Amino acid sequence: MAKKFQSMDGNQAAAHVAYAFTEVAGIYPITPSSPMAEYVDLWASLGKKNLFGMPVKIVEMQSEAGAAGTVHGSLQTGALTTTFTASQGLLLKIPNMYKIAGELLPGVIHVAARSIAAQALSIYGDHQDVMAARQTGFAMLATSSVQQIMDLGGVAHLAAIKSRIPFLHFFDGFRTSHEIQKIEVMDFEVFDRLLDKEAVQNFRNNALNPANPVTRGSAQNDDVYFQGREAQNKFYDAVPDIVNDYMKEISSVTGRSYKPFVYYGAKDATDVIVAMGSVTETIEETVDYLNTQGHKVGLVRVHLYRPFSSKYFFAVLPQTVKNIAVLDRTKEPGSPGEPLYLDVKSIFYGKENAPRIIGGRYGLSSKDTTPAQMVAVYNHLANNGHDNFTVGILDDVTNLSLELDESIDVSDKDTTEALFFGLGSDGTVGANKNTIKIIGDNTDFYVQAYFAYDSKKSGGVTRSHLRFGKKPIRSTYLVTKPSFVSCSIDSYLEKYDMLSGLRKGGTFLLNTIYNAEEIIEKMPNKIKKILAEREAKFYIIDAITLAREIGLGNRTNTILQSAFFKLNEQIIPFNEAEDLMKKYAEKTYARKGEKVVKLNWRAIEVGYESLTEVKVDPAWIDLKDEEREIDKDRPDFVKEIAEPINQINGNDLPVSAFEKYVDGTMENGSTQYEKRAIANFVPRWIEENCIQCNQCSFVCPHAVIRPFLLTEEEKAKAPKDLVTLKPLGKGLDGLQYRIQVSPLDCTGCEVCVNACPGKKGVKALEMVPIGEEIERNEAFNADYLFNNVTYKDNLMNKSNVKGSQFAQPLFEYHGACPGCGETPYIKLATQLFGDRMVIANATGCSSIYGGSYPSTPYTKNIEGRGPAWANSLFEDNAEFGFGMRIAAETMRDRIQNIMAENIDKVDNDLKELFTKWLENRNSGIITREIEKDIIKGIEASNNEAVKEILAVKDHLVKRSQWIFGGDGWAYDIGFGGLDHVIANNEDVNILVLDTEVYSNTGGQSSKSSQTGSIAKFTAAGKPGKKKDLAAIAMSYGHVYVATVSSGYSQAQVIKAFAEAESYPGPSLIIAYSPCIAHGIKGGLSNSQYQSALATECGYWPTFRFDPRLAETGQNPFKLDSKVPNWDKYDDFLMNENRYSSLRSINPDLAQDLLDANIKEAKRRYAMYKRYEAMDYSISE
Repeated sequence: MAKKFQSMDGNQAAAHVAYAFTEVAGIYPITPSSPMAEYVDLWASLGKKNLFGMPVKIVEMQSEAGAAGTVHGSLQTGALTTTFTASQGLLLKIPNMYKIAGELLPGVIHVAARSIAAQALSIYGDHQDVMAARQTGFAMLATSSVQQIMDLGGVAHLAAIKSRIPFLHFFDGFRTSHEIQKIEVMDFEVFDRLLDKEAVQNFRNNALNPANPVTRGSAQNDDVYFQGREAQNKFYDAVPDIVNDYMKEISSVTGRSYKPFVYYGAKDATDVIVAMGSVTETIEETVDYLNTQGHKVGLVRVHLYRPFSSKYFFAVLPQTVKNIAVLDRTKEPGSPGEPLYLDVKSIFYGKENAPRIIGGRYGLSSKDTTPAQMVAVYNHLANNGHDNFTVGILDDVTNLSLELDESIDVSDKDTTEALFFGLGSDGTVGANKNTIKIIGDNTDFYVQAYFAYDSKKSGGVTRSHLRFGKKPIRSTYLVTKPSFVSCSIDSYLEKYDMLSGLRKGGTFLLNTIYNAEEIIEKMPNKIKKILAEREAKFYIIDAITLAREIGLGNRTNTILQSAFFKLNEQIIPFNEAEDLMKKYAEKTYARKGEKVVKLNWRAIEVGYESLTEVKVDPAWIDLKDEEREIDKDRPDFVKEIAEPINQINGNDLPVSAFEKYVDGTMENGSTQYEKRAIANFVPRWIEENCIQCNQCSFVCPHAVIRPFLLTEEEKAKAPKDLVTLKPLGKGLDGLQYRIQVSPLDCTGCEVCVNACPGKKGVKALEMVPIGEEIERNEAFNADYLFNNVTYKDNLMNKSNVKGSQFAQPLFEYHGACPGCGETPYIKLATQLFGDRMVIANATGCSSIYGGSYPSTPYTKNIEGRGPAWANSLFEDNAEFGFGMRIAAETMRDRIQNIMAENIDKVDNDLKELFTKWLENRNSGIITREIEKDIIKGIEASNNEAVKEILAVKDHLVKRSQWIFGGDGWAYDIGFGGLDHVIANNEDVNILVLDTEVYSNTGGQSSKSSQTGSIAKFTAAGKPGKKKDLAAIAMSYGHVYVATVSSGYSQAQVIKAFAEAESYPGPSLIIAYSPCIAHGIKGGLSNSQYQSALATECGYWPTFRFDPRLAETGQNPFKLDSKVPNWDKYDDFLMNENRYSSLRSINPDLAQDLLDANIKEAKRRYAMYKRYEAMDYSISE
C-alpha cells in the first residue's frame, strides 16, 4: 500500500481516525476541540463513509453534559459512539463517564487537553482537565504529536471495542491540536483489518432491545455495590495487553515503534525524565543534544496512562537509571505531588535500589516549553535537586523554579524557521496555514506550523511560527531564531520585539503604507540597529492600499503570502507557487463565492509586484535607542502587569508580580493605556457637515468617537486650533460642541461613517490614513477631551439618542472584532446605568472582550464608580448573577433593619434621610442621590447602632444587576438556569447578545440559529427552527421582555433598556447582533445597515412586553417595528454568506430551506400580531 502524506493539524488527525469507527457523535462546541467535531460534521455532510459503510450521524446537544448523555444513550442502544471535548466540557461529562465505564460501554472521548478555569479562564493547553477525569474508569491514552494522533488515535477505538472499557484519548490543546505537521495518513483499510468484528457484534447483541428486554441502571444497596465494582477488575487487567497488541500492529504498518511506554535515549542512562504529551518531542531533541555531549540521559514517554501498567513501564526502563524526574502538565493544590509523579513513585514502592524520584510542573496553559528548560531538568537531576520543582517560570516567592540557560540551541541547522506577526482578522493565520500546506503537500519538505494569539477577538496580535526542512520536525515550542520575519502592520515596530532573534543574513518583510524614504525616517532606531547587526535584507510592501484597490478591504493575507513565496523561491519556484496559492485559495474561499475566490487570485497575481527592497545602512549599527515619554501616573496594575503582557513579555513576569492579584482580580480601566493603533484608516470629523445627532457615537462599537460639550474654561485650556461648533439644543448656552475620535484606539471599522446621516446627504465623517490624523494632533486632542473635559450628561435627557451619548461610556477600547454588533448595546448600558452596575458575564465573546487578562475595558468615572464585572462559567451565568442579586439585597435587608430599628433614635435630618431611603429603597436614582448625605449623617451621629451601616455602606445605592451572555448560553447550555432565574421574579436584567451562532468558539450552530443558516455543525444548512426565547419568557407573565435592533431604531433600544432597568422584576432584552461569522457583504462596517434590514424585512421584529401595563388593563405587548416589507427578505438573506452560500453548498435543498426560513418568519410575526391584538381589559 502506497504511503499517503498530508499536512494537517492534530484535530483533523483525530477526526480522521474517529470517523472510521464512529456511527454516532454527540457533540458540543468548546475550544480547542471544536474542529474535531466540525471535520466530522463536514465529512458527513459530503457523504463520507465510516467502516460500516455509512456517514456518521452528528447530534449537536445543548451542553457538554447533554452530549455525554446522548453518548451514553447511544452506546446503550448499540451504536459505536464518540464525542470530542476539552476543559470545563470534560468536567461536565464526568457523571456520565462513570456510568459509561461502569456499564462497560466502548465509547471514546477525544480530548484536546486544556486548562481548567481557576483564578481565571484559559483556553490553552495542559492536562488539568484529563487529570480531573482520571478516576472515572475510562482508560486513558496520551499522544504527543500530530503523527501519533493519526497512528494511535485508532488504538483507543480498537481497544475500547475489544476490552469493553471506554477510552479517553488526549493530546495537548493548541500545541498539538492546532499544530500543522506533514504526516503519514492512516488508511481505513488498516483499521478495518484490525477491528474485532466479533466484539462489535457482541456489543450490539448486548444493547437495549425490546425483542430481548433487560433492565439497567438500577439502584444497588450497601450489601452488593462494593462487589459489583470489584467484579470489573479483570476487564481493566486485560487492557494493557490489548493496547500493546494493537500498538504492535500499528508499529508494523507504520515503521514507527509504539508501546504503552516508549523509551528514548541512552541504553545505559542514569538520568531519565518521565512525561507525556507534546513535551516529549522537545525532550527527544534535548536527549540527542545532551547524549552527543557525553551525558547519559533518556526519556520514558507515557502513552497508556490508565490503567497504569508497572509491567510495561519496567519493561522499557534501563536498569542503570539512578534518578527520575516526572513532569506533570497540571497542578493539584494541596497534594504531595501531581498525578503522574505519584503514579511513578507508587510502582517503585518497596523495590530495592529504587532510583531517586522527584516531580515537577511545567507548561501550564500552553506555557512554551523549550529544550533549555529540559536541559535544566536534567541538570537538576544530576545535581540532586529538590522535589516539587517548576520549570519555565521564575518563582521568586516559593523559590521552586529552575534556572535556565537560554543560549541553548538544539534545533536542526538545516530546518528553516519563519515568524509572521499579523493582525487578528487580517487573514495572516489563514494564509500561513495554506502556505505550510502548500509546502508540505507539494515538496519533499517536512513542515510544522503553530499559531499564537493574544486574547483579542479580532484586531489582536497573531504570531505564526513556521518551520520546514528535510527531516521530521520535533520542535514543539515557539520559533525564536527565525531567518524570515514578516510584519503585517507597521505600528508593531514600536510595540513588539520582533527582530531580536533574527538570524544573520535573515529577511524582514514589512507591510506599510509608507515608501522606503518615509519608513526609514519613521522606523525606531532599535529596529534599524538590529537589521544592521544581522546584515539583514529588508523589504516593504503596501498591501493595505493594494487590498483596498482590489476589493479585499483589510484582508492583506494573500498579498503578503505572494510576497513570501517571491522572496523564498528556494522552496518552490514562484510560478509553481502562484498556481498552488490559487488552488488553495479556491479551496479556502469557495464557500464564500466565486467573487471572493477571484479577488484573492488577483491579490496573488499582483501581490509580489509591489515589493520594494530597502537598503540596510551599515551605519545603523551605531544608532542609540530613542528616549520614550512614559506616563508615570499609570496605575501599578498597568505598569507592572498589563504593559509587559501587552508587549508579549508576559512570560518574563515572576510569580511575585501577581502577589497583589492572587485571586485573578484586575483593576478597571486598563485598556485606555493600550493605544494599539491597529487601524490603517480612521474617521475624520468634517464639522461643517455635522448635524450634532451623535449617532456616530451611539453605533461606535469601541467607544472611540464621542461628542463633547466644552465650557469656556475647558475650551481655553484645549490644544491650539481645536475646532468646535455652537451646540444645537436648549440649555446649552455658553458651551461648545465637538466630535472627537481617538485614532490610536480606533479599529477602523467604518461603522460610524456608514451610520452618519450628514447634512443634506453629505457625511460629516470620512475615512483617512491614520498617519494624517496623528499629524493633525488628533491623538493629542483625544487625550485632552477624553481625560480633561467633563461628561455633561445632566443637560439633556438620556432617554434620547443625542442625550445618551453625552454620558461617559464606561466600556471602552475592548478587543472585540472591529464593527462588532454586540458591543454598542453594552456600551449604552454603561452610559445609562454604569455607575451602579454589577455584571455577571457568561463565558463567550462578551467575556473574552470584556475581561481578557490584562485588558479591562470596563472603566471608572471621575468619582471612581463604574461597572463591577465578573465571569464564572458558561453554563451557570444566570445563577451566578442571581446569586449576586440575592447577596446584595440580603445586605440591604440588614441596612433596612438597622434603619427601621433606630429611625426614632437619630436626629431629624438623619431620620428624614432614613425615611427617604426606606420609601425609595428600590430606586437606583434616588438612593444614589442621598447616599453621601446618609454616610455623612451616620458618621456624625451619636447613635452607635446605626454606625453598623458603615460596614455595608456600599449597598446603600440600589445596584443595577445585569446578566450578559450570548445565544449559545441563553438558548442552550445556560437556558435551564436562565429559566429558573426569571421564574423567581427577582429584579435582575438579562441582556442576550444574539448572533444566532456560537461566535466565540468559531461560529457553530445554536438553537438561536435560523432555518437554512450555514454554520459549523450544520454544514449543509440548519433544518430546524429558531427557538423563541422571548415567547417562552413572556409566558410567565411577570417578565419584562424586549427584542431590539440598534440599526433599526436606536430610540427603541434606549427605551427598552430604560424600561428593563426600571421594571421591579426580571427583565430580558434580546439584542440582534451582527457578527463576523455571518459573512456580511462588505464586512462588519455594514453591521448597522444589516441590522436595520433584518427588522425591515421581518427577519427580526422588535417589540416590548411590559407586565406593568397588564395591571392597568392594557396589553403589555407592543410591536415596535413596522409591518415587514417581505420583498426585502431575500435581499437580507443574500447579504450574508451564512445564507447565500447555501445554494452552492446544498443546491438540492437550498430553496426548500430558504423558503422554510421566510415561512417561519411569517408565522412568528403573525403570532406576535395575535399577541398585540389580545384584550387585557377582560377581568380575570
